[in-house]
Amino acid sequence: MPATIHAHKSFENTLLGRIVQSDRFKIYQDAFRLTTGLPLRLVSADADHWSLDENTTNRSPFCEALNLCSDAYTACRDTNRRLMREAEANGPSTCCCFAGLCATAVPVKMGASVVGFLKTGQVFTKIPSEAQFAEMLGSLGRKTLSESSINQLKSAYMSTRAVDPQRYDSMVTLLQTFAEQLSEHAESLAIIDEGSEPAAITRARKFIHANVDQPLPLGQVAREAGLSESHFCRLFKDSTGLTLTDYVNRCRIDWAKRELLRPEVRISEIAFLVGYQSLSQFNRSFARIAGVSPTQYRNQRLDRAAS
Repeated sequence: MPATIHAHKSFENTLLGRIVQSDRFKIYQDAFRLTTGLPLRLVSADADHWSLDENTTNRSPFCEALNLCSDAYTACRDTNRRLMREAEANGPSTCCCFAGLCATAVPVKMGASVVGFLKTGQVFTKIPSEAQFAEMLGSLGRKTLSESSINQLKSAYMSTRAVDPQRYDSMVTLLQTFAEQLSEHAESLAIIDEGSEPAAITRARKFIHANVDQPLPLGQVAREAGLSESHFCRLFKDSTGLTLTDYVNRCRIDWAKRELLRPEVRISEIAFLVGYQSLSQFNRSFARIAGVSPTQYRNQRLDRAAS
């Protein structure tokens, strides 16, 4: 994997880890589980990583038992990867595994990039039967399992929850709304002090936030941090996962998003207000970071507020 891609993936996984530990995610996760009875996890977009949340209350006992069987584990892994590919391409997606359980993935984005997925489900759409369990067991190869393993699987299988499809769709709609909120939270976390960075970088961040509407050349910001330009670049990238230019652009676009909710203000005015020297430069940066043009973003948010 090229170094730039590896660094980007590392930044995204670190960011997702911070989201999982945030009060916003934990409160919603608990509320969703208690209200719907379904698990909720945040999973990395990297197919080689599974859940960032090791809380067993957000896992299906049947799926956990099933994963002890190597053949079933491979089938489950492949199903999960297919589900995430579909969700990345098409938005919230649901699929069923060979055992008949349905799972859903809802993408969480930072700008145009999918950084993770909210995953729920691992439920039936109707109450499971003894005949269905026997059929599922046959597909695993009964002779490869001990009697105690079969009993454990059956107990977990028969106690797995069944949810009416229409009600399940409503639960997924709730997740879509939360995913949008998490996307905004991710963008904010990417540009705020994590609390464990070098003092020089904290000084630089504060200077940037206080002067984000002004030109911020590298030399000036490095002097505020008390570092040479080369040392500052390395330390800033290590601490934030972003270059100075990317960081400043994200700060400006974050401000612009708030200003775009004021329909009476022209987009060109917002571009200069937040520190861009031209409207075309603003439009390019906004589209790269937000995934849509400023006009599209404004229309989407105002339409949503009116509905």
